[in-house]
Amino acid sequence: MHEQSQDLKELLLQTDEEFHQLAAKHHELDDRLHELTTKPYLSEPEQLEEVTLKKRKLQIKDRMEDILRRRRQDGLGPVPSMPQPMPQPRG
Repeated sequence: MHEQSQDLKELLLQTDEEFHQLAAKHHELDDRLHELTTKPYLSEPEQLEEVTLKKRKLQIKDRMEDILRRRRQDGLGPVPSMPQPMPQPRG
């Protein structure tokens, strides 16, 4: 099941624009959070930022999980948020 879930995540990263944007934002927040956690001391604004970043990351992860759950329930059909490429005319 975990492998199927990972495959679905990879598929959605390539084919679902919203999922891709959420994953990119989640990674961006994670990078900033890592910067903060490596500091020996956080100022009050940085402490607030840390809490805010953690909450936002959870919101994004929840939304990504909602998308994954919906796609599993839909039977992994075509992803509607990305247009399909137009076939090139021959000749």
